[in-house]
Amino acid sequence: MKTREHNSTLGTLYVVATPIGNLEDITLRALRVFKEVSLILCEDTRHSRVLLSHHGISTKTESYHARSNDAKMKGIAHRLEQGEDVALISDAGTPLVSDPGSPLLSYLKKEFGDDLTIVAIPGPSALTAALSIVPVPSGRFSFIGFVPHKKGRQTAIKAMREAEDSTVCYESSHRIVKLLAELTEWYPEAHVSIARELTKQFEEVLSGSPAELAALLAAKPEKQKGEFVVIVSKK
Repeated sequence: MKTREHNSTLGTLYVVATPIGNLEDITLRALRVFKEVSLILCEDTRHSRVLLSHHGISTKTESYHARSNDAKMKGIAHRLEQGEDVALISDAGTPLVSDPGSPLLSYLKKEFGDDLTIVAIPGPSALTAALSIVPVPSGRFSFIGFVPHKKGRQTAIKAMREAEDSTVCYESSHRIVKLLAELTEWYPEAHVSIARELTKQFEEVLSGSPAELAALLAAKPEKQKGEFVVIVSKK
């Protein structure tokens, strides 16, 4: 790990959770941090501006996302080195939980070592929101993020069948039907719960076998829309 003499002017990086839907799901601490930092790093500044404007936050924003390059990370490091406090957010939920941020934190840790203070401002997460209303057997589960789009997808799904505990994953509206079809083929006896559009107007939880849920979504295409947390358990 790279280290340097302690720099008392080094800024702080705040990793801040933001609402996954309902704009009221934001902590008082998060709002205070947004007002106090010099810069808010957003996955999409246009998307985040809706949240910030709703709460009267006028702090400068800048994009940081999965395709940001080394030059972007060097610029962020320079701001911290100049003593600026910076907040990192994603489009929704907790950064680094299947969201951009890990490369930046790794880069900053190599650059500043333990001199850099990184502070978590906890809050919303689609993962914990789903698990709070869809209890899994024995409370044990594995979280795999998004199921691989192509390479490794079949292996990941078959691993769900072999797992002793429940498996939780995220899936998009473009692939939820495909996932249910694959579960029907490779793990037909599974019990599946889908938490859809959490904290939003059309929030709902659907449960059943893969085949039952596939038939339901086929009959009601409007239920294929939105963002999904999928919980796969043994019956």
